[in-house]
Amino acid sequence: MTGTRRPGRLFWKFFLSQWIGMVLTLVSVVSYFHLTGRPPPPHSDDLLFGVIPLVPFTAGLLTMLLTSAGLAWYLSRPIRHLSWALHQVADGHLGTRVQHRMGGRDDEIVDLAGDFDRMARQLQQLTESRQQLLHDISHELRSPLARLQVAIGLVRQDPASFEPMLDRIERESQRLDGLIEELLTWHRLEAGAAVPPASRIDVVELLQAIADDAHFEAQARGQSVRLDAPGEFVAQVHGELLYRAYENVIRNAIKFNAAGAEVAVKATVDEVGQCLTCTVEDRGKGVPADMLDAIFQPFARVAGSENVQGVGLGLAIAQRAFALHGGRIRAELREGGGLRMVMTLPKD
Repeated sequence: MTGTRRPGRLFWKFFLSQWIGMVLTLVSVVSYFHLTGRPPPPHSDDLLFGVIPLVPFTAGLLTMLLTSAGLAWYLSRPIRHLSWALHQVADGHLGTRVQHRMGGRDDEIVDLAGDFDRMARQLQQLTESRQQLLHDISHELRSPLARLQVAIGLVRQDPASFEPMLDRIERESQRLDGLIEELLTWHRLEAGAAVPPASRIDVVELLQAIADDAHFEAQARGQSVRLDAPGEFVAQVHGELLYRAYENVIRNAIKFNAAGAEVAVKATVDEVGQCLTCTVEDRGKGVPADMLDAIFQPFARVAGSENVQGVGLGLAIAQRAFALHGGRIRAELREGGGLRMVMTLPKD
């Protein structure tokens, strides 16, 4: 909804137009008798049509004709514009807008034109984002495939390099497998397809398991993961999706964290126990302020992160997973450098 609309504007315009037409007809009849000062001659064939006075009857017909023609034009002209715009969009011209063609009108048809423009704008944005997504997917798939082809070509040229090239082929195959799995997960969430069944899970316990695994892996980078999550938060959730969402965010923090720094994970439950807020903080380079929302788009890349391993779908999946549970995730810049991810999860 874009605001409160006054109902019946078009109805009252139609009503007043018809009413004015009938009044004008009556005025014409009355004016005839008033101006002549006498009733029409009862036996004057040229001034009577049967028992109907010909002059006022003709004047009334002309008045009704002009009023109806004006009303029909007033109503049909914007509808023709809407029809034209619908055909334009159907032909693929998603930049078509129609509200500016309505002039100074202020009725339900103008509201309909505004709704059409918003629909066309959303369709255009959705189509453009899909086209960009297809371009990004083709790029992401092409890169490991190109490296696989190079590795196979090197093995054919130099059979002695078989072992190292086999390792490279295995890594690229795993990367392709991970990319396809992430794409399928993101597509299912985006399309609202079937998701794993919900069950009652202690989300704090889930976070502890993720943090333990992440801390073990972070030690290889000289980092650590510290979890501060007292108590419990039992909720009816899709455990697998929520696990991937939290894991993607925490692993992302480890990948972009500064060497030797700590990733701080903190979970708090509100006073009434109906909402869990989890923050994940790192000491990496952060992101530009104007990209705090864009990093949740599929395959979004921050300048300088091209060499960081990943498929670029982790945060997009996390955003959709939290939205599925009625929660949300947002990114904030951290004082002193780094990024803070804030995730809220309602119980119901």
